[in-house]
Amino acid sequence: MKSKVYFTDLRTTPKENLLAKIEKLMSAAGIETAVEKKDLVAVKLHFGELGNTAFIRPVFIRKIVSEIKKKGGNPFLTDANTLYAGSRSDAPQHINTAIQNGFAYSVVEAPIIIADGARGKNATPVLIDQKNFKEAYIGAEIVDADSIVSVAHFKGHELSGFGGTIKNLGMGCASRKGKLAQHSTVSPKVTRKKCIGCGDCMKRCPGEAISLKEEKAVIDDEKCIGCGECIIICPNSAIQIRWNQTIPVFLESMVEYTMGVLKGKKDRSLFINFITDISPACDCMPNNDAPIVRDIGIVASKDPVAIDQASVDLVNNEHALPGSCLKENKGPGEDKFKGIYPYVDWPIQLDYAEKIGLGTRNYELVTVPSG
Repeated sequence: MKSKVYFTDLRTTPKENLLAKIEKLMSAAGIETAVEKKDLVAVKLHFGELGNTAFIRPVFIRKIVSEIKKKGGNPFLTDANTLYAGSRSDAPQHINTAIQNGFAYSVVEAPIIIADGARGKNATPVLIDQKNFKEAYIGAEIVDADSIVSVAHFKGHELSGFGGTIKNLGMGCASRKGKLAQHSTVSPKVTRKKCIGCGDCMKRCPGEAISLKEEKAVIDDEKCIGCGECIIICPNSAIQIRWNQTIPVFLESMVEYTMGVLKGKKDRSLFINFITDISPACDCMPNNDAPIVRDIGIVASKDPVAIDQASVDLVNNEHALPGSCLKENKGPGEDKFKGIYPYVDWPIQLDYAEKIGLGTRNYELVTVPSG
């Protein structure tokens, strides 16, 4: 049976602006069944790292908040702290970053509550009994919420190939302990020929797992926490993931955590993907490269698997934009995410999510009529 994924493009008129189209999209996708009166509603989004500008515009989040309130819900904006050391690694910095990026209460009309507390330790274990994990450690405030509305910026991602609803929930809602568990197989390696011994990776490593020996970086696998920050920070791309060994398990782990987030909320959830400013890497980066394809639109669904599959297909059906980082797979129908990350077998996350019952890759794209 096909799941319905509702779509609206970005065309507007003086009589119907994009905010009005978002309202119609949420209604068509079933916001009235996801939110009940007096529900505490976790609006899960990514506030963007400082320096990144590809994240979803706060004015759109305000509209989503408004629609939740119309249904009698009591929404709060949320995300969990990061595993890597950045501008969102503890709650005070995280909230400050969110406000600097435009998500202040005066703009979005909802408070910010960091899901896993001041230092990422406020977690609730959720029984999932799956292949890789028996329990998932989810930010306590998300577990305590009655409903969840995932609002994801759809883009490329250096570990999962793309980041959409599943990434927003499975990785984004995990506490620091949960993030560490998912990344535990992500063990980087140093290409000595490329390493210049600058020490940047050593200074930024939260696990103190990197040292310099003979003016080259060396990673202690026993101390490595798998956060991947060294990969991002290295100016010469001298540190890389052991792709074939780690990515399949990482993707399965992320999907299992999504199951934990949605446990008890499967009928009390709504998923929205903004397929706009489609940057090649995650909003966790302190910058965003040029979009790989044009702005496409917004999709919403009650099925987290179907919405991500539809989003991938919509991106891959496009021509690549000139001047982007894409060097291959530029034509309609070619896999843009494999073009950026050829070693990431991104379909694993959707196949596995379908296998464990989170949804289906078989979908019907329903265009919400304008006017």
